[in-house]
Amino acid sequence: MKKFAKKFIVANVIGLVASVVAVAYDVDQPRQTTPPASAGQVASAQLQQAVNGNWRSEKNKARDPYRHPAQTLGFFGIRPDMTVIEIWPSGGWFTEIIAPFLNANGHYIGAVPTGSKSKVALENKFRFDQAHFGNAKLVEFDDKAPNLGPDGSADMVLTFRNVHNWAADGNAEVMFKAFYKVLKPGGVLGVEDHRADKGKTLDQVVNTGYLPTDYVIKLATDAGFKLDGQSEINANPKDNHDHPKGVWTLPPTYELGEQDKAKYAAIGESDRMTLRFVKPSTAK
Repeated sequence: MKKFAKKFIVANVIGLVASVVAVAYDVDQPRQTTPPASAGQVASAQLQQAVNGNWRSEKNKARDPYRHPAQTLGFFGIRPDMTVIEIWPSGGWFTEIIAPFLNANGHYIGAVPTGSKSKVALENKFRFDQAHFGNAKLVEFDDKAPNLGPDGSADMVLTFRNVHNWAADGNAEVMFKAFYKVLKPGGVLGVEDHRADKGKTLDQVVNTGYLPTDYVIKLATDAGFKLDGQSEINANPKDNHDHPKGVWTLPPTYELGEQDKAKYAAIGESDRMTLRFVKPSTAK
């Protein structure tokens, strides 16, 4: 046998042995797999999927850079197996995210004031998109004497840009007491609202839509909650809180119409407080 042929055979034998050894090694020593995702990571991914959902309107998605939905809901600690009550969802901006996020394993309840014009629109949204809103429901409440459901029945209560309305109407205290009653011990209250300058009193700003942060905190703590966290997720340093038509001067309302619209568009949506409260686990 010629020398080059012997070399060829030897090389092939060596290659075959190496392949067998590699296969054997793979069988005996399996490669390390990626560690399983934690429950928090899974919930965060599902929440982002809901934020990215193609069922959301493009008009609503355009406001994401101002409203920071994934970060805000993540700060509140929402999970897909919770029973969550959203207070006064109005046009359903957050509803489009929260209800689908909870649809498979949790419960979404939108609490609307009796006679609310938005109730029919939300009911239609739920009815015509069962895949994303099939398990969502609405309840009505009297905002002078609110009853949001059985005591201790909710894991989380959320309210976005509503406290200033109750403050102006004089029923903020009873609303916070109702939040406390419907939550389970250990349940979370998440509040987002327009933030006034430090040192301002409620009387000074109540007609502007902005609220003192310490006023909102006192509403919650007087009702029995403990402040569990504050976030700057929805802060806007461009907003000086001083506008001709209050917070409604800014987008998306543009109360002044075309007057100085570019100026207010450049400011963006309002500077807002984002507060997380907890009902004590020892509460009865």
